Amino acid sequence: MSQIDDRYLSDMLKQLLETPSPTGYTDEITRLCCRELERLNIGYEITRRGAIRALIRGGERQPGRAIIGHIDTLGAQVKGLKSNGRLEVRMIGHWSARFAEGARVKIFTIHNDAYRGTILPLKASGHTFDDEIDTQEVSWENLEIRVDVRAEDEKDLKAIGFDIGDMVAVEPQPEFFDNGFIVSRHLDDKGGVAAMFAAMKSIRESDVALPVDAYFLLSITEEIGQGASGILTKDVASLVAIDNGTVAPGQNSSEYGVTIAMGDQVGPFDYHLTQKLIRVCEENDIEFQRDLFRYYRSDSASAIESGEDVRTALVTFGIDSSHGYERTHIHSLHSVARLIRAYVCSEIEIPRDKDDLGDLSGFTEQPMTPHEDEKWEGQDDAPERPGDKS
Repeated sequence: MSQIDDRYLSDMLKQLLETPSPTGYTDEITRLCCRELERLNIGYEITRRGAIRALIRGGERQPGRAIIGHIDTLGAQVKGLKSNGRLEVRMIGHWSARFAEGARVKIFTIHNDAYRGTILPLKASGHTFDDEIDTQEVSWENLEIRVDVRAEDEKDLKAIGFDIGDMVAVEPQPEFFDNGFIVSRHLDDKGGVAAMFAAMKSIRESDVALPVDAYFLLSITEEIGQGASGILTKDVASLVAIDNGTVAPGQNSSEYGVTIAMGDQVGPFDYHLTQKLIRVCEENDIEFQRDLFRYYRSDSASAIESGEDVRTALVTFGIDSSHGYERTHIHSLHSVARLIRAYVCSEIEIPRDKDDLGDLSGFTEQPMTPHEDEKWEGQDDAPERPGDKS
């Protein structure tokens, strides 16, 4: 099978990052992704709002598999026009005002003109406010956008074309280093989407026969919790979300290899699908680790909450400083692409999943066998610690 093309992965990631796509303003990134699918000769459909359902046919229609990532990002909206010629701002998605301070942005107006600006705290100049710049509370209420035009009051802003509800895209400022590190805003989840495209490219170039249909889904509302709702088909039995895994104290995620999530704030992921992904990693020598996320949800949650009867799992690439200035390593994205490719090429293990409902015939089992303890007969010596055994 064709190897994962890291140059293609990086180039695709750059294109995705260069295309602004805050939730609610995703038409252009939908067009970008559809053009690339056409170039790869992969059929697709788009929903009314712009979510994408691409399909690589397999030998059977059911039980279909789906991989999902999201092309929308964090962003902001104009809340009001201010008397000082600046814009009041509110967040789109959940991210800290601490990471908004100093961000360069594009503001998209109703007249189709995009303007540059900067998100600043209300007290931004130490020469004027002295220590107050450090004691001002970090909050969205204490931020405003300074637009790079002459605007001295609300009337000027209105005359230029600004209005309440204008969309604000935060510029990613990406950096790709020779040592493999990538630093940028919005790696969540454009890194995952780039890995999906790299996997699709590898499959297409290999002309490999998939056992069942594989859907590659791109959602446009994940950052506001809607994600996978409205994009699945009834043929899909298993849904694997691709997203970021937080590299931080108390977490087991890494910027290298794949992190397989065992659960998040919504609860545990499907036992059988998760174990399947672990076996695929082991069988294909894909570096991986497991983690559990406390303050996190992904496209998989919205699928279950919308009433879909699908198995769900979460595969992540490691990100340091999620929802801020994020960093990952190309090895992690490469590993995710390898896992996606290997998974959709693997054989079906639960044939019953092709049926919506049925009796116990072919239903899955979870291990319940009690562990058999070794008999201990020594009296003077304590039992040997498992970690000390050679």
